[in-house]
Amino acid sequence: MIERLVEQIEVRFADAQRTMSDPDIFGDRNRAATAGRAYRQLEPAAKLAEEWRRAKDDEAGAREMLEEGEDPEVREMLDAARGEIERLEQEIRLAMVERDPNDDKNVIVEIRAGAGGDEAGIWAGDLFRMLTKYAERRGFSVELLESSEGAYTFAIKGDSAYSVFKYEGGTHRVQRVPATESQGRIHTSTATVAVLPEVEDVDVAIDPNDLQIDVYRSSGPGGQSVNTTDSAVRITHKPSGIVVSMQDEKSQLQNRERAMRVLRARLYDAALAEQQAELAADRRSQVGTGERAEKIRTYNYGERRVKDHRINLLVHNLDEVLEGALDEFTAALQADEKRRVLELQATA
Repeated sequence: MIERLVEQIEVRFADAQRTMSDPDIFGDRNRAATAGRAYRQLEPAAKLAEEWRRAKDDEAGAREMLEEGEDPEVREMLDAARGEIERLEQEIRLAMVERDPNDDKNVIVEIRAGAGGDEAGIWAGDLFRMLTKYAERRGFSVELLESSEGAYTFAIKGDSAYSVFKYEGGTHRVQRVPATESQGRIHTSTATVAVLPEVEDVDVAIDPNDLQIDVYRSSGPGGQSVNTTDSAVRITHKPSGIVVSMQDEKSQLQNRERAMRVLRARLYDAALAEQQAELAADRRSQVGTGERAEKIRTYNYGERRVKDHRINLLVHNLDEVLEGALDEFTAALQADEKRRVLELQATA
């Protein structure tokens, strides 16, 4: 079975290499982007397949030598080759786990203050800074769509952004002494993060008759011109009850376009969660989807530690994490997701 999988990887990667070397694709931007994405996705598996071939050759060579006579050193080489083959076969299976079809999409992130009063609002701002810093470290671009006290909505754009940020969806808990706390007592506050794949019109059909669109005068920051015109927009999707408001832009048209982007993402996410619930009530193949109410991570300022409760990963570099050093969490969560998908496939 593994031999067949390795052959498939080699054939697909050879095809990807041929496509990338075709000068004609660079005249078509979309085709070039698709080809580049396919190449990058297959490259790690192709390297593992190459290592597996070498390990199999080493195993065969050691076996041949042992047929001529027992040798402790050669026996050790054989055992080492077999151990390497076993490791590589597991890595290859993990590398070829079917990707989430949304992984290639941009994302819309919504952060909202949870329990904890004013401190929860401050914590929501800290999370906004952490996630935007992480996006910048990964080479993604950030577009702020809406912000108010304790609430942030923003888009993260870049190749496979959802595959990175989907693991941030959930309740983030902080334990620290607030700046306003005169007695030095530790407070626990929370903020929720929703991570939605951004979708196009073709992905979600919205009947204009299902929308109630209200315009009103915006409030808060934005300048005099914003506050004296009916530029703010509130869109209500009547069948689902989802309401999206936008007011940060001076143009009513821009606020409406941003609100529709968030509405599409929310409707798509709701439909996806419903579909998954119908497939299996206890399915856990997509971390964070439909589980945003659960506490996913705790940030403890006194001990300078961060713990991800989904995979029991504990680190003691709180300051770096708050500056966007989330790669360790992302890599561990991606590996855990792949392992669980493999387990589901084995029992299906």
